[in-house]
Amino acid sequence: MWEYRNQELSGVLRIGTRGSALALKQTGNMAALIRERYPQLMIETRIVKTKGDVLDNVSLMHIGGKGVFVKELEEALLNDVVDIAVHSAKDVPAVLLDGLSIVAVPKREDVRDVLIAKGNRKLERMPPKARIATGSLRRACQLEALLPGLEIVPLRGNIETRIRKGREGDWDGVILAAAGIKRMGWHEVITQFLPIETMLPAVGQGTLCIEALTERGELQEALSFLNDKTSALTLATERAFLKRMGGSCRLPLAAYAQINGDKVSVRGLIGAPKGGNIIRGEQQGDILAHQELGEALAEQLLVNGGALLLSEAHRWT
Repeated sequence: MWEYRNQELSGVLRIGTRGSALALKQTGNMAALIRERYPQLMIETRIVKTKGDVLDNVSLMHIGGKGVFVKELEEALLNDVVDIAVHSAKDVPAVLLDGLSIVAVPKREDVRDVLIAKGNRKLERMPPKARIATGSLRRACQLEALLPGLEIVPLRGNIETRIRKGREGDWDGVILAAAGIKRMGWHEVITQFLPIETMLPAVGQGTLCIEALTERGELQEALSFLNDKTSALTLATERAFLKRMGGSCRLPLAAYAQINGDKVSVRGLIGAPKGGNIIRGEQQGDILAHQELGEALAEQLLVNGGALLLSEAHRWT
């Protein structure tokens, strides 16, 4: 059991994580920072298998969408199996379970997506009807709008699996998040970084978050050194957008917030599943109203046709 006294954290801290190589790497990085800050603290890493890990060949939309990579970890928190959980923020549902809070948001990594292509061919050089693999509606929608002749191939699995399948499969390329590849130190596999103007990222992409019981205020205080204010503000802005959009996994959604001085800008999109219709928007304003800006962006997209897309998606799923 951990104890926080006189700004020192001691005892045993149990960290929950998924068991993939990337999840363990990310959790290991957080554990190293905590251990450096509190050298007298013992840290136990506990692997929790999630539904998303078990059913890794099934579309996320068909097994629960947002939350399939965190539900079991959240249950472990509520059942006092672990003290904190480390998540990729883009996997975390817009609404947390009662009694849980995000207590720290470390500094954000690269938010972009990357292309890993055979022959090191850039996206703009892809032949007509090139086959690009991705398991993301967001990526597929934007790719099809950018290059209408592409064939999108569904792809699930952890980062190693997707890279391996990309090399072995009859595909021209695979789209993945830059952050995971960078954290694994696999920069050499990247063919091309896709600018956010080409591929707007998912809510929270490149960001980790630490989740714990809301009632454990002392633990939040002890881990506050992990929190990066800019990253926390941009994540909160994007998650406010996601929440107002209903946290849908049925349609392509993207949002990316940036801070410049005391101002926040956030851009976002919602699209039809096949990329035939993408509605984009942007909001800017005071940093103190960052969550309101995320909500305003969602309202903008809903009014401009997003509400119709959502109603159609719910009718057909």
